[in-house]
Amino acid sequence: MPFRPHIPLRFLLPHLQHRIARPPRPPRRSLSYSLAAALSAAGTESEEEAVVGRDAPLAPPRPGGAGSGAPGRGWAQQGALDEESAELERKASIVARFRHCHELLWQTRWREMRHGLAQMVDEQGSDSAPTLCDILWCGFREWDSSSIVWDALANSYARAQMNHDALYVLSKMNSLNMQISITTYDSLLYSLRKADVALAIFKEMESCGIPPSDYSHGILIDGLCKQGKIGEALSFLQETRKEGKFKPLGMTFNTLMSALCNWGFIQDAKSVFCLMLKYGLNPSRHTYSTIIHGLCKVGSVNEAFDIFQSVTEEGMELDIVTCNSLINGFRLHGHTREIPKMIEMMRGLGVEPDVVTYTILITGHCEGGDVEEGMRIRKDILGQGIELNIVTYSVLINALFKKGLFYEVENLFGEICSIGLELDVIAYSILIHGFCKLGEIGRALQVWNLMCCSQRVIPTSVNHVSILLGLCKKGFLDEARSYLETVASKYQPSDVVLYNVVIDGYAKVGDIGNAVQLYDAIIMAGMCPTIVTCNSLLYGYCKFGDLHMAESYFMAIQLSDLLPTTVTYTTLMDALSEAGKVHSMLSIFKEMTGKGIRPNAITYSVVIKGLCKQLMFHDAKNVLDDMYREGFDADPIPYNTLIQGFCETQDAKNAFYVYELMVCRGVMPSPVTYNLLVNVLCLKGLVIHAEMKLESFRKQGAELRKFAYTTLIKAQCAKGMPYKAIMWVGKLLDAGFEASIEDFSAAINRLCKRQFTREALMLISIMLSVGVYPDIQLYRVLGTAVQKKNESFYLPILQALAIKTGI
Repeated sequence: MPFRPHIPLRFLLPHLQHRIARPPRPPRRSLSYSLAAALSAAGTESEEEAVVGRDAPLAPPRPGGAGSGAPGRGWAQQGALDEESAELERKASIVARFRHCHELLWQTRWREMRHGLAQMVDEQGSDSAPTLCDILWCGFREWDSSSIVWDALANSYARAQMNHDALYVLSKMNSLNMQISITTYDSLLYSLRKADVALAIFKEMESCGIPPSDYSHGILIDGLCKQGKIGEALSFLQETRKEGKFKPLGMTFNTLMSALCNWGFIQDAKSVFCLMLKYGLNPSRHTYSTIIHGLCKVGSVNEAFDIFQSVTEEGMELDIVTCNSLINGFRLHGHTREIPKMIEMMRGLGVEPDVVTYTILITGHCEGGDVEEGMRIRKDILGQGIELNIVTYSVLINALFKKGLFYEVENLFGEICSIGLELDVIAYSILIHGFCKLGEIGRALQVWNLMCCSQRVIPTSVNHVSILLGLCKKGFLDEARSYLETVASKYQPSDVVLYNVVIDGYAKVGDIGNAVQLYDAIIMAGMCPTIVTCNSLLYGYCKFGDLHMAESYFMAIQLSDLLPTTVTYTTLMDALSEAGKVHSMLSIFKEMTGKGIRPNAITYSVVIKGLCKQLMFHDAKNVLDDMYREGFDADPIPYNTLIQGFCETQDAKNAFYVYELMVCRGVMPSPVTYNLLVNVLCLKGLVIHAEMKLESFRKQGAELRKFAYTTLIKAQCAKGMPYKAIMWVGKLLDAGFEASIEDFSAAINRLCKRQFTREALMLISIMLSVGVYPDIQLYRVLGTAVQKKNESFYLPILQALAIKTGI
């Protein structure tokens, strides 16, 4: 990559003034020649005598001074004199300190001289370079060591990160033809390595004939890497190598390899590693750690392990960080079972696993869904006397929430509190979100209060969203609004996302009045509603049944600066479909596609549902075909919608045609698909056919729900096929489903209506065997059936069962 043209340093300073962050420069009084002469003379005195005016006689009173008839004016003049005197004393002190630096330099006390300058620069602060340069030039220009002090001053500014001042000193040195040392250039390069101008400064150094030090190239490459300019760093390396100017240093190669690995360019990192070997440099522990980390990041865990094994066999001791990096690589790519072997290998090398190692292991098990193993490892770690950190606990709590294990979460949270471990914002967020998702909104609010009482953690917008969503989901809309008002007044006064959550909550229950009030509150607060806000309001109008207002609001959205989304169009189309306005729905759909807004599976389902309601099945199938041609061939929802349309008209033939079409197109049927197909066959009275199809689905390994089984069982009972029904009850239980009292009651009621009393009692036995007990209503149904069939010998059995079950 070509480099920028060389820019002389004297032109560089004005160009950089707006690019280097610095505080505003206060107004300064320029140093006059007479003052400079006085300061120069003072430079020959000792530091104690260098205070200007110390031995001078008191000045005679002036008109307006003390004792005059204008006290206000006298005080002002006296204040100005005091300020001028203080400024003179400050500059005289600087002169004395510069003189002392020269003396230290003559005594070759370099370190003390640099320390003195660094202390002075720190005291004078940013934008002090013009004053110090004026004093140094006026008072010490004839001193032989002056240029060295100038150079050290620039170096001090660079090391103090006062880059603008450092550049000012260098520009003055350049104009005075003073030599700038490579050490100073390196300090400035290091200070500015993350800025675009670093390369220009490097070229300026070269143009002055100053050869780069061993560290110059490394500093510049490090800066380019930290800016994310990996390509420029590689180009710089290649060009300096071609020119024969590159000075190889292990640190430089490590920096470049680390940056390449972090960006995932592992092959380039390997090339740099080979170049390092070519220069005869011995890779360090950090070098191998970098390569191992990079290989793990891109998934080459086996190669990383081979390097680890090879290096350790050669006697190099790799640290715990490298081992953890490799272990984390195993976790990231699903090789959690290899981690215990790696831990044993670590111990064999004398490296003991730490809490990070075990956290990675626990995380691997939790990500694989085996939170029980994660909890077991936690117990073992605590038994070894190792204290877990909040990261480990957060991983475990998050996994427990996903499993819905509320009580285990409570126990773990209690353990955290009992050992006095401080929660961070991530741990609080996991707890709040998890409790809200489980519907434990009260517990979530308790954690939120605990978070607010903490001095170190501030609630985030994500926390507020979790609580608002939880409140709205539970139907506590008034509480959600109260919480929103509290948050808006204390924490997030301008976060429209929080308002959107509550507006959506009101809209979903059709409370359009409160939704509009919150919308007005957004406007009053000076916030801008988003399209999400408008979509919720549009849904609210549709839910409320005010289709006219919904259409008007839809037009208002189109006239605003907001861009309607797929959700906007789909929401209105669904309302039009429900109202039977299929032509208006199709018109909106055409407008949507004409504007280039891509429909989704739900959009197509809405259109198909609307057409099916009007019995326009041919048009609905055409829409389904259009959807397939547009590339929506992986979602079963539109197919299920059309199947449902055919099922509602009991058109089993076309329902199965759509099913075969979706299978042919590679669309995976969902449990809803199978439920619909079994149900339509049962409604048509084709119970044997439904049984055959359900058995076929079972053998194919289809994802079935209990509804498909219970639908068939109820149909078999109604059709007088009791033994078939009993057999399918067994299959339902074998499939792992839990049959409820409602499921058994539905089957027994149908058998009793067909006077299959004996078979109904057989179902009672199955009920009891799985721990489901009949209620009094079910006993009454059985008793009535026994009396109607005149099978009184069953009455003692029923009575015994009733007593046994406590009725």
